[in-house]
Amino acid sequence: MSVEIVVLGAGESGVGAALLAQAKGFAVFVSDLGTIQPRFRDELEANHIPFEEGKHSHERILNAYEVIKSPGIPDKAPLIKALKEKGIPVISEIEFAGRYSKAFMIGITGSNGKTTTTLWTHHILSNAGKDAVLAGNVGTSLARTLVQRDPEMVVLELSSFQLDGMEKFRCNVGILTNITPDHLDRYDYVFQNYINSKFRIVQNQISDDAFIYSNDDPVIKENIGKFAINSEPCPFSISHKGMAMVDGNQLVIKVGHVTLEMPLDQISLKGKHNLYNAMAAGMAALIAGASAESVIKGLSSFTGVEHRLEPAGFANGVEYINDSKATNVNSAWFALDSMTKPVVWIAGGTDKGNDYSELYDLVISKVKALICLGVDNSKLLQSFNGKVGIIKEARSMDEAIQLANKMSVSGDVVLLSPACASFDLFNNYEHRGKLFKEHVAKLANQ
Repeated sequence: MSVEIVVLGAGESGVGAALLAQAKGFAVFVSDLGTIQPRFRDELEANHIPFEEGKHSHERILNAYEVIKSPGIPDKAPLIKALKEKGIPVISEIEFAGRYSKAFMIGITGSNGKTTTTLWTHHILSNAGKDAVLAGNVGTSLARTLVQRDPEMVVLELSSFQLDGMEKFRCNVGILTNITPDHLDRYDYVFQNYINSKFRIVQNQISDDAFIYSNDDPVIKENIGKFAINSEPCPFSISHKGMAMVDGNQLVIKVGHVTLEMPLDQISLKGKHNLYNAMAAGMAALIAGASAESVIKGLSSFTGVEHRLEPAGFANGVEYINDSKATNVNSAWFALDSMTKPVVWIAGGTDKGNDYSELYDLVISKVKALICLGVDNSKLLQSFNGKVGIIKEARSMDEAIQLANKMSVSGDVVLLSPACASFDLFNNYEHRGKLFKEHVAKLANQ
């Protein structure tokens, strides 16, 4: 019987998993159907880990002891189906890494807000003097972290794809920020399948653990009774009472014997969506042992997330905002809802089964012009025809910014909030946001 671990995908999580598997004494082989980035290829070569790119050697892979799969590879891929038919375990990098850690795990998922909540929680804990590392869907993979050392606590951003590959992994604190339709192309266009995936954050939790969730989210409220939840429920809410809530102009969080109160205007990130993120991060940090004083300090000093409603500068009296991380309709809804000036909206990319109807009222009231930035803009054009005065198409970021400059006047805002994935014209949402900022800087300097 083979004792070789095969890693499918040679990105951050795949190479991290390969390094950890090697460190734990396994024979390991890495296979990537695409082209491996030079920095990851160099790392595999330097560590003498055998790999292949541009193909999958089925015979070798189907003889694996266990397979660690990149979150980007869907379960319906023929190779994954073949592995499962042979009874070969297929797991995620998080599941594999979790076997080698005794750290206090804070896992954060949700359709929107999870990156901000993850970084904010980590910011609070680090400033409170805790040995907390950031891992998962942001920054370094958990496996790579554990090659070096096992920290006291880990703050993990977990996508639905990562949760799908977790069987025994346990979150001491699980956070579910909200659930709105996203990635439905990976879930057979069945919303319930995606909901079930998000609720995997609570699987394996025990009574000592905590489940932090939004009690204002209709999908969570409707579905929470369908799952066996053994951990302590820790709801947060703006409109109801909860362990974290709004009382007048104060944020109030009660965890155990600790009560935290702070004025809402002292929370560093503005907007309703960030108040929810602050509640979740504050609760998680208190549960993890940070003092109320250090949580208040962390909630008031955090500066935000790149590519998330990030100010990108002014040109000709027009404000430019980079919200490239808004890869679904609900994220774009939050962005448009927070705009107070007339909007030139840049949207588009790879559609994931989007329903744009929930944006109609906001678009009619706030958007003066729409720039569709993508290879195939047919669905956007069809959805917003008659709802926006001017609609144009762009095939590059340069073209989009030039159009935005022509369509806007002093006092307007140009908002990049795509509501779509980036993979048609860009490597990822970071690449899209970076180009947006570069072109805005160029325009400002003209």
